[in-house]
Amino acid sequence: MTVPDDRPAGAAPDDRPRGRGTDPRVPVDAWTLSPLALDRAAFRRAQRRRSLLVALVSTVLVVTAVVLVVVNAPGWERARTAFFDPAMAWESLPAILEGLWLNLRVWVVAGVVGTLLGLGLAVARTSRVPALFPLRAFAIGYVDLFRGVPLLLVLLLVGFGLPALRLEWLPTSGAFLGALAIVLTYTAYLAEVFRAGIESVHPSQVAAARSLGLTRAQTTRRVVLPQAVRNVTAPLANNLVSLQKDSGLISVLGAVDAIRAAQIATTGSYNFTPYVVAGILFFLVSFPLTRAVDAYQARRGWGRSLATVSGAGDIR
Repeated sequence: MTVPDDRPAGAAPDDRPRGRGTDPRVPVDAWTLSPLALDRAAFRRAQRRRSLLVALVSTVLVVTAVVLVVVNAPGWERARTAFFDPAMAWESLPAILEGLWLNLRVWVVAGVVGTLLGLGLAVARTSRVPALFPLRAFAIGYVDLFRGVPLLLVLLLVGFGLPALRLEWLPTSGAFLGALAIVLTYTAYLAEVFRAGIESVHPSQVAAARSLGLTRAQTTRRVVLPQAVRNVTAPLANNLVSLQKDSGLISVLGAVDAIRAAQIATTGSYNFTPYVVAGILFFLVSFPLTRAVDAYQARRGWGRSLATVSGAGDIR
């Protein structure tokens, strides 16, 4: 059975797109969702509203409970004076900001140097060239050593050990030695991140590059490393965010950073508000970074892979 053609004689063929299973004489614009699809969409909207309401109510209850417990504590008035003094916060803010500027400089320098050295160690450790075995063994030993020693202990050993050598060409400032200790430790962590990225590249990529005539070095530089760095961008950024917070540990070597400035402001007054101010400033620096990393992970991760799946929001 054929559908009668009501076009005038000699008219051009009708090339309008047609929906699957619809009458070819009905325009596509007339297509609507089925009652079942409408019911599903309404059910999902109701679920989202219910989830939002439950989350809002539970958050309000938890925050209210915490506030009531803290405010009604016997020592609340004394703690509020010792930790949340607006006058003390404003008085100590300039010195803490100046110290935070030192933390940011240490963070940037240590991040750049540690990233480059970590990438070099990862390349050396994953190399299969027999002549580079001593370098590969050094990379393995270095990573195992500095991943197994706490950063604070490395800071103390570097800060008090290197000046004891009395090397005239070696700076002995607390900021330099602290940054050096951070670089030594985070280079090991970043090397492992890059090694994971390099090993995530499928061997067929290397085989294809070598079959096209690329040398081993060209394959690593032009094929493996670009994919490896892209694969580990999120964990690399997470390590750099952690480095930003750990830059405050240089205060143990006498560097006047934000934490040391807060400690100086606290001395004699026994008012710990400057520590709260320093913590808020560190948070204001790290929070946008962590949000940016989370957004990047969501865009490249599981959430993105389910973005086109019907009902993916309910699955998550």
